[in-house]
Amino acid sequence: MKHFLIILLLVASYSFSQQKLTHEVYFDTDKFDIPSTELSRLLLFLSQLEDLGIEKISIYGFTDDRGSESYNIKLSQQRADAIKSVFSDNEFDENLITNVDGKGKILLKLIAEDDIHKIRGLNRKVEIIVTPIMEKVLEIAEATPKKLETKDILRGNLKPGDKILIENLLFKTGYSYLLPESRKVLDDIAEALVERKDLYFTIQGHVCCTQNTRDALDRKTNKVNLSVARAQYVYDFLVKKGVNPRRMKYVGMRRKYPLGGEAKYDRRVEILITHVVEDN
Repeated sequence: MKHFLIILLLVASYSFSQQKLTHEVYFDTDKFDIPSTELSRLLLFLSQLEDLGIEKISIYGFTDDRGSESYNIKLSQQRADAIKSVFSDNEFDENLITNVDGKGKILLKLIAEDDIHKIRGLNRKVEIIVTPIMEKVLEIAEATPKKLETKDILRGNLKPGDKILIENLLFKTGYSYLLPESRKVLDDIAEALVERKDLYFTIQGHVCCTQNTRDALDRKTNKVNLSVARAQYVYDFLVKKGVNPRRMKYVGMRRKYPLGGEAKYDRRVEILITHVVEDN
């Protein structure tokens, strides 16, 4: 099996054409669980998509030539579904996945190779086809009143139950650390919360794009607790900046409350005010 995987690493890699980005994931005989080496390759591929505008994603499962037609259709669909789950667990918007289809077996003659075992190994696969957005749509800003920044809201009149979305606090897809442009946002919030010693609050982490209300996979730790990890990241940052830890706690909200719109906005953190100390 190790020899087989080495061959695949040499032969199978993702490629980019003018219109599509493709990747293939290979499976063991009669299995739809993703082999660990193939999962690592798939996660590397996903990392290449993070900054790419995506129009749609198609996922097609296949088997080799052995087995009945009904068996191969079922197995190829299970393989396609397994790949879709990885996309969902890594915060890719399911609405972008337009096809998840099991195609059944690939005939031997479709691959020019003499070694039948190698042919069958290359046929036990899922093909992923990503169609990027070739032109970015220009956004025209409407004439609306300027929104208060989060730091200004935290300095204003607050009461228990108020929930404050931390604007422009954006996380890297699949991870619990911030994009570089968001660190200044958290610096400003920490400064405001150090001043507001009367506020007690809960930091709520959220994720996007998982199935139902599940949490997402934290790629750094390989644990399915990404919403918790994001909330803890903010908590730890505020502690380091001087906010009293007794005034705050953190929780993961998984994907219970999606905002809609772009997926990046559901990779968010909110502050729920739980208590405000009144002046004597």
